[in-house]
Amino acid sequence: MLPVNPQTRSVVTPQAASAQSCTSAAQPRRSIGGQHLLLFALLLATAWHPLAAQENWARFRGEAGLGVSAQTGIPVTWTADQIAWKVQLPTIGHSSPVIWGQHLFVTSATEGGSERFMHCLDAASGKQLWNASFTMEASRKHQKNSWASSTPCTDGQVVCGLFADAKQLVAKAWDFSGRELWSVDLGSYESEHNLGVSPIIEDGLVLIANDQVGPSSFIALQANTGTVAWKTERQPGKTSYSTPTVTSDGAGGKQIVCVSESGGVSGIDLKSGKALWQTPKLPMRTVASPIVMDGLAFATCGEGGNGKYFAAVRTGLDVPNDQRIAWERRTMLPYVPCLIRTSDLLFLWGDKGIMVCLEAATGNEVWSERIDGQYSGSPILIQDRIYCVTEDGIVVVLQAGRQFRELGRTPLGDDCHSTPAVAAGHLYVHTFKHVIAVKATP
Repeated sequence: MLPVNPQTRSVVTPQAASAQSCTSAAQPRRSIGGQHLLLFALLLATAWHPLAAQENWARFRGEAGLGVSAQTGIPVTWTADQIAWKVQLPTIGHSSPVIWGQHLFVTSATEGGSERFMHCLDAASGKQLWNASFTMEASRKHQKNSWASSTPCTDGQVVCGLFADAKQLVAKAWDFSGRELWSVDLGSYESEHNLGVSPIIEDGLVLIANDQVGPSSFIALQANTGTVAWKTERQPGKTSYSTPTVTSDGAGGKQIVCVSESGGVSGIDLKSGKALWQTPKLPMRTVASPIVMDGLAFATCGEGGNGKYFAAVRTGLDVPNDQRIAWERRTMLPYVPCLIRTSDLLFLWGDKGIMVCLEAATGNEVWSERIDGQYSGSPILIQDRIYCVTEDGIVVVLQAGRQFRELGRTPLGDDCHSTPAVAAGHLYVHTFKHVIAVKATP
């Protein structure tokens, strides 16, 4: 019988074997220095092996929430025999996988949300390492949402998840063996659509944007203990489903950039929680998460399944308030899907299949095209290709360039409202009922 963790009803299994390493059969010539040639051969083998580009994907949309990966070898289309593994989960969720080393974490929940799950799988094989469950009250949600849409986060020591029902917002953390470390009740939670925002970890702090109809705040918890490091009160308004990001403040420190209808686009000091700057309130609800590059934050808001307003916002501490908005846009905008930026281009993947390419610095339109499909997940950028999944589970791949080009479509065989992740030499997708891993090739 497998051991059961009494704190979280976790089933803990032995860790699965890691991915096979690549070896070279070539023998060095002794006349040139065998040790040096052997070292060169090992470095060469590591350089072309797909795991050489391994990176952790520790939060929603990876590093800084940008949704960007340098992983090589991810195909633009694939067949069933190219799938590394496919695992069915016991319940449904829309959270994205997060990966640290060979540990993959993802959440799910029963219908109604009375039981929630944190799953830990081996990233190379899909084998279940452990499974933690706990109970909450049943609650309502939006028809496109789930009771497990918030993506967990990790720093390599703990994995943290955020969960809500009609009465409370709860943060929980486990270690990598499945032992519950702490659970914090963050107070009441009011939302007509249920939870969407995800926690993130930065500098040992679990950061939680709690912008909602009821009492609102931004909360920083110590990742190892769950102790409140600081809490900043925020103005209540329409509940936000947008996950914050952390970026430089331009003065040697770090700031948290978050968006909400009542709080606009704002900057918060990472260490103290002090409010640094804020735009005027936004006209509508925020769902898509902001991205920040080169001192510009890009944010959208909308309603009824459509984006209505977009702003590029200067994040520097020395920017006058009346000069915060660099440029704006009010047409052909995403509402739920987040944005993708390359060095000079910004891509807006719309909920109803309208794709727009803009110049990031000015907002000038480069092209716009219609793409078949409805989209509730967000796109990610792998090298120079953009991947996004339709609601009926088809992976669509586009070229990230100044000319529109669709590269391929691959059906997953299951509906999907989540955002893909890339790490450990794989592309991972959480569909309604499965986690699917597609392995990179040399």
